[in-house]
Parts: sequence; structure tokens; C-alpha cells
Amino acid sequence: MSRPNPFDVEITPELIVRAYRAGIFPMAEDAEDEDLFWVSPEYRGVIPLDGFQLSTSLRKAIRKSSFVIRVDTDFPAVIEGCATVGKDRSSTWINATIRGVYGELFRRGIAHTVEVWDGPNLVGGLYGLAIGGAFFGESMFHRATNASKMAMAHLVERLNAGGFVLLDTQFVTDHLASLGGIEIPRAEYEEQLAAALQLEGDWSAWDRRDQ
Repeated sequence: MSRPNPFDVEITPELIVRAYRAGIFPMAEDAEDEDLFWVSPEYRGVIPLDGFQLSTSLRKAIRKSSFVIRVDTDFPAVIEGCATVGKDRSSTWINATIRGVYGELFRRGIAHTVEVWDGPNLVGGLYGLAIGGAFFGESMFHRATNASKMAMAHLVERLNAGGFVLLDTQFVTDHLASLGGIEIPRAEYEEQLAAALQLEGDWSAWDRRDQ
């Protein structure tokens, strides 16, 4: 279900956060359209944090990889990667309004990135919002085999370490389904969201785990 955004409503970081807390998220028709519309799907995509799936072969490949995981170091590059049209993406809903408002959410410490680097090159990653005990995944990309799966694997470990209880993926693609993504009815999602918003996840807990 989508809801149009009235032209006289300013899209602010505060409005975006209120929308997510209400179970709604924004999208654009395409990168050239500056307006947004609000979406509340009848069935919501989530990855249960105790149900994330990686094949044994993929786990081995990730362990042997020379890629390096970083978080929150280059938001513009990650959102640019997510917005880039390529062989696995023929269009993008990430427009200038999305870039601007989510960039401000990043500066406020609400939006976060997980980045996969191969030396000086960003080869994959994802971004989303951490609100309460929920993480709202927005988009992901890869320029190297398994890079986006590696980013998602780290995200799940980080969320579990920080006491998060909900990983919202909005929709379920074949890619996300292969990692354990499922669809749940809107009413069930709203129950899980309400419970998650009663908590306060700690995004940085992973970084302190060995201290």
C-alpha cells in the first residue's frame, strides 16, 4: 500500500524517523523524480536475527576473503553504490531527496553503513536506519562476488551483539530469501516493530566486544 506525499510537506529527518516508527517508509518513482511516496506493504520483508542463513561454502569463502569490513566511514559512496544502475539493477528509487535526508540522518548517527573494501576499493555494502531495537535496511549493492552477502552477515552479527530484535528489509528478493528473508503480514510486523521500539539497540556494542 502506498500513500502519496503532499507537496507542501517538507521531508525532514524527523519526519522520516516518525514514519519508520509508524511502519511506513519512503520511496521515489525514480532517481529523476524529487518527490517521495509512502509505502506500507501488506506483507513486510524481515530477516529473523536467529534465522540468518549462509551456506558452508559461503562461510568458508568469506573467511578466506581478503575483503575488509568497515562501518560508517563513507556514506556517500555507499548510497552511490546502491543507486548505481547496473546488470543487476535497471533502475533506482534513490533520488536527490533520499540522498539528502538520509545523509543528514547519517550525520546524526541514525543512519549507518556496512562497507566491504578490497584495498582502496569499495566493492559492496548496505545502509539503513537504527531506531530503538530495530534496524531498517534500505538498500545494498555489490561489485564483487559475495560482497553484499558479507556485508549482511556482518550486519546480523552486529545487530545481535547490540541487542537488536528486528531486521526490516521492506521486501523480500530472491537474494534476501537465500539469506533467510521471509515475509510476514503487516499486523504481525507492526507487533514486532512495537516491541522493538521499546528497546534501545547499541550499534557500537560490536566494536567493544573485545575490550
